[in-house]
Parts: sequence; C-alpha cells; structure tokens
Amino acid sequence: MEERVDILILGSGIAGLTAALELAKERRVLILSKGARDESNTTRAQGGIASVLSGEDSFQEHVQDTLDAGGGLCEEDRVRLCVEGGPESIHWLESLGVHFANLSGKNGYDLGREGGHSRRRVAHAKDLTGRVVEDVLLEAVEANPNIEIREHHLGVDLITTRRIGHQTPADQCIGAYVMDKLTGTISTIEASATILATGGAGKVYLYTSNPDVATGDGLAMAWRAGASVSNMEFFQFHPTCLYHPQSKNFLISEAVRGEGGVLLTQGGERFMPAYTPQAELAPRDIVARAIDDQLKKTGDDFVLLDISHKPPGFVENRFPQIFEACLKLGMDIRNEPIPVVPAAHYQCGGVQVNEHGWTGIPGLYAIGEVACTGMHGANRLASNSLLEALVFGKRAAHNALKWLRELPEVQVPAPAWHTGFARHPDESVVISQNWDELRRFMWNYVGVVRSDNRMIRARKRLQMLREEVLSDYWSFILTPDLIELRNLTDVAHLILEMALMRKESRGLHYNLDYPGLDDAHWKRPIILKRPAQWRREGPRSF
Repeated sequence: MEERVDILILGSGIAGLTAALELAKERRVLILSKGARDESNTTRAQGGIASVLSGEDSFQEHVQDTLDAGGGLCEEDRVRLCVEGGPESIHWLESLGVHFANLSGKNGYDLGREGGHSRRRVAHAKDLTGRVVEDVLLEAVEANPNIEIREHHLGVDLITTRRIGHQTPADQCIGAYVMDKLTGTISTIEASATILATGGAGKVYLYTSNPDVATGDGLAMAWRAGASVSNMEFFQFHPTCLYHPQSKNFLISEAVRGEGGVLLTQGGERFMPAYTPQAELAPRDIVARAIDDQLKKTGDDFVLLDISHKPPGFVENRFPQIFEACLKLGMDIRNEPIPVVPAAHYQCGGVQVNEHGWTGIPGLYAIGEVACTGMHGANRLASNSLLEALVFGKRAAHNALKWLRELPEVQVPAPAWHTGFARHPDESVVISQNWDELRRFMWNYVGVVRSDNRMIRARKRLQMLREEVLSDYWSFILTPDLIELRNLTDVAHLILEMALMRKESRGLHYNLDYPGLDDAHWKRPIILKRPAQWRREGPRSF
C-alpha cells in the first residue's frame, strides 16, 4: 500500500505530540505510534520538568547546573536556548490543561529539587508528571482535525532519494516504510517532512526503566539513512529502579532523594557521603557508580533507598504512584526502605541535530530522546529531558513548516516495498536467543563501569550477531521482533564503537583503563556517520 501525507511523525511521546500540535496549525499530520498511543517514556517520567519559575532561581543557575552535570560536553548556546524556553513551555502546558502542584495555601509552584540542581526548580504533578502531560497532549491532539494517530505501526526504514537510486542535489528524506504490527503488512508512506520522535533504546540493556517499545528504532533508521550520530557512549543509568521479582521496569523517582531519601546498604549503613560531598543529591552517574561499587563489594543484589524518616502523610501525598505500586508488592515505604538497583534509563546521545532539530538530511528532523541536541553533553541533568522535548519539539515544527513552504512542487516517487523471495522464519527462538544474548553482554561489558577488555569481547560477539541478523533480514519475511533486533544491534554497535574510541572517563562513560579526564584530547563529542557505500543495505525495495 502506498500513501502520501504532508508530515509524518514517528512517535507519540511529549516531543512528537508537541510538534504535531504546532504543525497542525498549517498542515495535516500523521502520527504513528509503535504501541498504544500513550506507550512511551513520557508516561513513565515521574520527576517533572525543570524550569526557572521562582524568584530565588535564575536562568544562569539552571544553565550552570546543566553544564556541570554534562561533564564539559554540553553546547552552552543550546542549553541556554532550552533553559530560557522553560517558563513559556510550562505556561503552554498549563494553557492546555496540565495542573502542576502548587504550594499549599499559597501562590506559586511547589517546586521539587533533584540531583545536580542547586535550586528547587522542578515543576511536577506529584510523581505522575509524565502521565499527566501525556494525557493532556493526547487529548489536544485527538481533538485536532488536522492530526491522525495510528497505533501499532513500526518504522522499518527511512526512504531517501539516493537510497532508491534517484540522483538529486541533496539526499532528501521522502518518507518511510512502515509495518502494521497487527497484520504484518509493510506500506510506503511518502511525506514532505518526516520527524523522528521515537524515544530511546533502553532495551539494548538487560535491566532498564524503559518500556518495551524503547528499541532505538528512529536512531537506527537515521543511522542507516546516512545521518550523523554522536555521544552514544553516554547512556544514563538511573540509580534507583525498583528491585522486586514481581516488578518490571518500575522507576523510583530521583525526587525521592531530592526530598531527603538516603541510600543504605542492606546492613543499614549510609554510603553516599563517602563518595561525594553532594551525597544522594549528586548527579545520576556518580550515584549509579557508587551503588554499582557497593554491590560489587558486598555481593548483594540491591541497596536500599529510605524515605521512611519523613512524615507518613508527606510520603503518601508527594509520591502517590510509588507508594501505591510498592504497597501492592507488600512494601509500605512510609515505614520501610525500598530495594533498588541501577538500570539503563536515558540515551544522552543520538541523531545529531542543529538548533532546529534538523538532522542535516533535507526533510528529516529528530526530537526528544532520539536526538542529540547538545543539551545533555556527557550526562543529563535530572528533569531536563521533558523540557528539551518541549522546546525542540516546537522549534523543529517551525523549521519544518518553513521547509514545506519552500519545498519544490516536484516530488520523487518512492517505490513500494517488495518481499522478494523472503520466506517465513523457521524458528522464532533464534531471534529471542540473539535478543537475550545482546542485552546480557551489553549489560555486563558496556554497562555502568567498562574496560577495554570487556568491550573488545563485546565487539567480537556483536559482530557475529549483526551478521546473523542481517542474513535473517534478507532471508525472512519481516516480523516486529526481527525489525527491533536489527535496530538494537545497530544501536549497540554505535554505543560500543564510541565507548572504545573515548580513552578517558567522563560523565556517564567510565572506563577502568582510563579513569581520569583528558580534556586535551577528548573534551569534544564523538561523531560517527555511516559510509555512503554501505547505505544500500536498507529497504528491500529494489
């Protein structure tokens, strides 16, 4: 099936929905959601949105906190652009119906404080911020006649003019091949502008706070299409994911530590002050490594996060979602600590974009977690992610509209998808085995703490795995699992190669063989671009 739209957005989180609402003022927009429309990292964002909303705070302090957390690799102009757009973004969400927590009996926001922040500046809806924002944005999108959302549609590959054999002045993105996951049908969707808002790739690791849809699809598609990718060695591990056999991917918010929660060994000893003067309020990379070190020293499977010294009513009111989730598992956090472990949480690198979210490929934009805007550098400051998605979601929309106004009327037609001689997979167990192997060696060898020896071992295993997956891609009729595995192996390749290239420890990248900073050689981003001669490995359409 072939279809043409004005603007195609892949992803229905905060970035994609924000862009869609701006674009729909002038154009018709099609949003494709990989799962249910509200299934994204946005809905799991408990902490809130960092913004300067108090007279005691300033843009410069927020900028400086972001730069400090970013390990010297943030682009200050992008940070300032984002930070200064914060108040407007908060007020825009309020105009749509988002209700942020207010100070009891007073005017003003009940601002939270999280690790790395020198001030209280996190606007929140208790510990349900992401869910509240997502619901309100979806309501606005669903009410807009210029926007259509289709659920359970998975991007297979981007379509660019050179990849399909057309000689054009610039390699232009003209849409995507997309699978309807319910039928297995792959269709061609031509678009004048395509926006990747596909989120991150936490599922490349064995333990993650991310939902099952976070398999790096947009990043991998952009990489295969020839976009530049940067900073993928900086994958943020959230220090506190709930450790419980009946729980999967449940995050214990940074705000718990921001409100006074302390980390303890299973023996009841507080350990963070021994690692840093900031103790539990240190940036996430420091806290995650400290927990990892404690687990290795003690042999324990988890540490404890204790907020029970706070008044019971405060705990229940400030963290209702966490309180209820733990209570269902038999834990009353008003009276007992929470077992936690680090887990892959946020992809600080991604598709390299400019200040407008443009990838450098005409017609292709990337926003949200899939993009590398220069905002986060070597480590993301807590609650800056939703802020970035809002600011750059609008900026990309405005730039895309400008692109569409100047776009020549003559468009290159995209060929239909051809299955060719592909056959149905013989055994799905092969895909699941490869998936499990990939996630396990990425966790063990390219996780919180790394070494050259471990990463070289991972590279050998990954090379064989990628060859198997590529063979399956050409031999078999595609399934969602095979598409996702192909994408995850590309993401793993990018993380691993950039991690091996960086001969120092900075931010989220900690290598035992190079424990110090090397500003003289490595105070810069690592940027990789796929060689042009390999790009025709993509869509089976020729």
